[in-house]
Amino acid sequence: MVDIAHQAAINPASARSAATTRALVPLTSVDAGQWRALAQRAVEPNGYYLPGWMFAVSATARGRTDAAVLPVFDRSSTRLIGLMPVISLWRAWKIPLPALVSAHPYGTLCSPLLDERDAIEAATRLLQQAREAGAHALILRDVALDGAAMRSLSEALGRDRLKPRVLSSYIRASLDATQDGERMLREALGARKLKELRRQRHRLEEHGPVVFEIARRPDEIGPALETFLQLEASGWKGKRGTALAQDAGDAAFIRRAVLALAETAQCEIVTLRAGTSPVAAGIVLRHQDRAFFFKLGIDEHFAKCSPGVQLTLELTRHLCGDPAITSADSTASADHPMINPIWRGRFAIGDVLIPLRRHDPVVALIHAALAGRNAAYEAARRVVRRLRK
Repeated sequence: MVDIAHQAAINPASARSAATTRALVPLTSVDAGQWRALAQRAVEPNGYYLPGWMFAVSATARGRTDAAVLPVFDRSSTRLIGLMPVISLWRAWKIPLPALVSAHPYGTLCSPLLDERDAIEAATRLLQQAREAGAHALILRDVALDGAAMRSLSEALGRDRLKPRVLSSYIRASLDATQDGERMLREALGARKLKELRRQRHRLEEHGPVVFEIARRPDEIGPALETFLQLEASGWKGKRGTALAQDAGDAAFIRRAVLALAETAQCEIVTLRAGTSPVAAGIVLRHQDRAFFFKLGIDEHFAKCSPGVQLTLELTRHLCGDPAITSADSTASADHPMINPIWRGRFAIGDVLIPLRRHDPVVALIHAALAGRNAAYEAARRVVRRLRK
């Protein structure tokens, strides 16, 4: 069920009416078939808002369970044309103001799903659903600022003479998979760096033939996932306690999600082996013509051979050779030291405040609260960087 306390935090007076109109519904109540059909028609791919992924997140993932959804139907109320998983502003950041925040899907992309057949209408109705749920604003986290979903929302807002406000942004790496993989790698890395990487690969070959494996089918993806989980937990993420296998909820989520997406050919696990030893593995989601590089795990005993880079080189060749894929989102942080030199495409990701009412003092309060939070966060990051130096 939708958490009534969270709904009341949005607007206590409207909690009952919102439940009646079903503007805000439990994520698990959305028909999976309708959701899958919408995902196939979505104006912008988002592998992290596929139903198999989000059902698994909402069921068990640490700190991400029990999300709600703003569902949007066409005029006949029979076809799902828009969908955005959300939580309250209170649940997201302990701010007691009436706003909804895109639910974080255990992946750094929260662009909502809007039907490409009428994306503007879907966006308009999504905003109205949020109003009916009692929200004065929507906060989209990690949205593609120049993506089709954000453009549709901006146009829908413009009809009401409203404008989105970018709260924060960064640039992250992407891959143009329509290029020839080998040529792209030569242009990105240069002859000298490629020569060094070939030398490191030869060092890996001292442990046995280096093989790049791709697991797609449900019967093969399960064992490949266990290999990935072991690699991730063996490295620095394991030391920090942030590896997926170290939390029962996270481990249950990823096992359920990967198997669910394998059933619809929307997930693959890539593994690099040196002889019998797996040295690196990664999870890749697929939605429409786009791939999403979710996570990477390596065996740090082979660190001098750059196993993560070696795997990414093979993944780049694989994606560039796949006619079904035209681009790949690294889903990495800004200035990521491993992926940025290899994938040279760039696009803007940001957090966006979408006001739902004109001249609304509550929206000003929400904006001020978020700006204060962001300023405190950046100040803390600067202190941490100084301490590390």
